[in-house]
Amino acid sequence: MSLPGPRRIERAGCGPVVSRRQMLQVGGLGLMGLSLPRLLAAETANTGAGIRPRADACVLIFLNGGPSHLDMWDMKPEAPDGIRGEFKPIATSVPGIQYGEHLPKIAQQAHRATIVRSMHHSVNNAHAAAVYTSLTGHDRGDNIRSVGGGPDEYPAMGSVLGSLRPPEKVIVPHVCLPYITKEGAGGPPQSGFFGGMLGRAYDPLFVLKDPNAPDFAVPELTLLADVSHERLSAREALFRQIDERFDRGPGRGAYDSMDGFRRRALALLTSEGTQRALRIGDEPDPVRERYGRNIYGQSVLLARRMIEAGTRMVTISWAPDANATWDTHGGNFKKLKNTLLPQFDAACSSLVDDLAERGMLERTLVAVLGDFGRTPKINASDGGRDHWNYCYSLMLVGGGFKGGFVYGASDKIGAFPARDALVPGDVVSTIYHALGIDPAHELHDQLDRPHRLVPAGSVVPELLA
Repeated sequence: MSLPGPRRIERAGCGPVVSRRQMLQVGGLGLMGLSLPRLLAAETANTGAGIRPRADACVLIFLNGGPSHLDMWDMKPEAPDGIRGEFKPIATSVPGIQYGEHLPKIAQQAHRATIVRSMHHSVNNAHAAAVYTSLTGHDRGDNIRSVGGGPDEYPAMGSVLGSLRPPEKVIVPHVCLPYITKEGAGGPPQSGFFGGMLGRAYDPLFVLKDPNAPDFAVPELTLLADVSHERLSAREALFRQIDERFDRGPGRGAYDSMDGFRRRALALLTSEGTQRALRIGDEPDPVRERYGRNIYGQSVLLARRMIEAGTRMVTISWAPDANATWDTHGGNFKKLKNTLLPQFDAACSSLVDDLAERGMLERTLVAVLGDFGRTPKINASDGGRDHWNYCYSLMLVGGGFKGGFVYGASDKIGAFPARDALVPGDVVSTIYHALGIDPAHELHDQLDRPHRLVPAGSVVPELLA
């Protein structure tokens, strides 16, 4: 059976020494705000082209490795033995919509969610390529390229948000945690999480410590021990002296612009709002237990705190490497039942509940994506499922998306889309649109070459409320 191809759209037009580990942990932020001014220097163009934003922020939960759609969102109880799997479908809060039995809490939130059951793309073998496609909409095909952050790559959605819709508060625009996911244990980082052609200044803040650890902290975003507030004030005075030198000199306009961004960078380092958001230990114990006392549950809780503080986008990459969690070639049902689904069900449902209770869900999108699905056929490796890019599912909650809605359908064994097939570029375009960004916006790379923000794909109005 052949699949419809992607809907192609043509393009439109002298301080402390910092360790390599520290730089990785803070991404493009740098230490003491030295590169943060560039991060805060957002474009001022009308990037939305008249689009009314439905959402102001996004929590992206990326189930890295390929979650099994057949055991979560698209159950096939009538399929033959060897395909339908061990789990049973359960009723949700919407009559006629069923989820897998190990998602009981999320099932009670179906009235808030859109499920897309007709995703597909061209990448089946390399996780890195599939992740990049899913996060950016740029389908490069089934290649083995896996080094992330190159200047020719399309940027992460959070990087775009930080550039085109910077936060209104003094806060980090884009955070990624708890891992820089690698392409296999010890491998290079995956693409799709970095600033790409926007530049390293638009990389996220990478929080690479376990939020569930008793000693969790992000010292890279605080003043070093030998840099007191008095010393920081002295440096500010030095900047003012430099400022006077530029008072009547050429290039004053450009300096004024960078000076403003520098002041915001200094403010960020001493911002009580930033520090308070990172103090996850302030959360009551029952709340932390509800999210799950594990690295992923607490990462999702930290994401909620960052969004509350004004961060535009937080991305949770649910794996230290591509093969560690959702890549269930072996023991699919054991891993899903005993660990993966209970952790995800607790964390995601708690996030949605908390956002709704706080009146934030309407303006905050919770997007649950993966790089692909799993094979209908169960293999002989302790009941595993292998990679399957030809059909998979995802979930979108809040942020202007419909509730109680299923878009598209797969065939009787979940192998191929049977109706309304979508490619990642369609979903990425629709997410951008909901966030008030035109997916046809023209980006310029480091060589000033123009690129369409989403190279292939279009907004799907049926997904939006």
